[in-house]
Amino acid sequence: MKGQCKKHMRNDFPRILSLLRKERNISQKDAAKKLGISQALLSHYEKGIRECGLDFVVAVADEYGVSTDYLLGRTSDRQGVQLVAEDVPEYDDSNDKTFSGSVVATLNKKLIVNTVSIVFDLLRSPKLKDLTTEISAYLSLAMYKVFHILYCANPKNPRAMFAVREGLSTGLCNAAMQVSEAYMTTLCAGDAIGDYNPVTPELAPEMSPEQLSSRYQQTAASLFNVVSTAESRMGAKPKK
Repeated sequence: MKGQCKKHMRNDFPRILSLLRKERNISQKDAAKKLGISQALLSHYEKGIRECGLDFVVAVADEYGVSTDYLLGRTSDRQGVQLVAEDVPEYDDSNDKTFSGSVVATLNKKLIVNTVSIVFDLLRSPKLKDLTTEISAYLSLAMYKVFHILYCANPKNPRAMFAVREGLSTGLCNAAMQVSEAYMTTLCAGDAIGDYNPVTPELAPEMSPEQLSSRYQQTAASLFNVVSTAESRMGAKPKK
């Protein structure tokens, strides 16, 4: 456990420490004064050159109003909350005004959200847990990649938000996506991978365009649109 704590501090603490300071738009000199250390020492902590003691971690948590678990990279929630399904709010389109100014964004958001909802509904069987894990990882990586590109488009946005260096993120993300895709493909082919259970024919969701339309009357059209648009971008010609 002690070794794990040190690993988290080496990998995540410097980045998060720097991010929190930059979010408040304060200099290292001012931040160091608030935290009771020298600017040089704070600089070393932010660069990961030196490791701090637990007393300093607690002081940072108090100063910035976050949990020590967040500082150590053990949770993405700033208050240290471990998310469970019941804690995640349901998507309510009726209250969402975020994209009211862009018809294109609103349309494509709905198409993608509806399609993702269908995919995860088809994965509801507990026996598809391992496949769900890899599909979730793949989609999360895709969203990370999109958000990272958008975030980095503005040079003013603090790069400390990301643990992976900008020049490495695309390649590493693509590699991780390929691993998840390989796992998904192998499992769906009926082969086990380590502790992962294969998807046997009787577990694989049965579907056809007609069945999908009947089961998802409100959202199937979104799925068909996503399939058609994707294949069009891949250069596929419609079947006659």
